[in-house]
Amino acid sequence: MSGASSGREGGRSLKTRVKTARKRSLSSTLWLQRQLNDPYVAQAKREGFRSRAAYKLIEIDDRFHFLKPGQKIIDLGAAPGGWSQVAAVRTGAAQGEGQTGKGGARIIGIDLLPIETLPGAEFKVMDFLEPEAPRLLTEWLGGKADVVLSDMAANATGHKKTDHLRIVGLVELAGDFACEALAPGGAFLAKVLQGGTENALLARLKRDFTAVRHVKPQASRADSSELYVLATGFRGKS
Repeated sequence: MSGASSGREGGRSLKTRVKTARKRSLSSTLWLQRQLNDPYVAQAKREGFRSRAAYKLIEIDDRFHFLKPGQKIIDLGAAPGGWSQVAAVRTGAAQGEGQTGKGGARIIGIDLLPIETLPGAEFKVMDFLEPEAPRLLTEWLGGKADVVLSDMAANATGHKKTDHLRIVGLVELAGDFACEALAPGGAFLAKVLQGGTENALLARLKRDFTAVRHVKPQASRADSSELYVLATGFRGKS
C-alpha cells in the first residue's frame, strides 16, 4: 500500500475546509470535510475500490490471513461493496465465470439497499435477521460459509451509551447468524466499538471459536472508537 500524503506542500496546508450550507447540519459538514481530507478516500478512488473500508479488510487479512482461495463468504450489510470487492480478489471469486469463481470461490453480499453489480460477487436485497436468511444463504452458496464478514454499524443517535448498546446488540445478532451459517473452522469478522465486545458476546465467541482477538487497522480513523473483533476456528454448531 502506498504511503498517504501529509496534506502539506511547500510548508502550506492543503487541507480542504467546507463551509456550512443552509440545508446542511454542522455534523454533516464536518463529515464531508473529513471525507474530502481523508487520504484513504482519495486512495480508494485512485485504486478503484468502492469505499475506504476496503483498506481495513486488506490490513486485517494481511496480518491474519483468513481469506483464502476457493472460500465461500457472506458479507453482511455489504453496501457499497468494498469488502466484497476485496474478498472476491483474495478468494479467486473474481477470476471465475458466472456466479462461481476459481476453486469454487463464491461471495454473497446482503444489504437492505440494492448494490451495484460487481465481478465475482452476488448481491441480495434482504435482512440478515429474517429467520430464513441462514438457510437461504447456505443454499445460494452451495454449502456453509467459510467466512462471515460484518462491517455494519447501527445508525447513530448521538447519545454515547445508546449507540454503544445498539452496536453491541447488532454484533451479537451478527454473531448468532455466523454460528448458523459457518462451516467448522470458519471465521467471523465484525465491527464493534472500543469496549463493545465484553461480557456475554465475548464469552460466546470464545466458546464457539478457538481464537478471538481485537484489531484496530490503521485505516480506521484515529479519532474513531471503531475496532474489529476477529474470531477464527469455528468449533461447529453444538
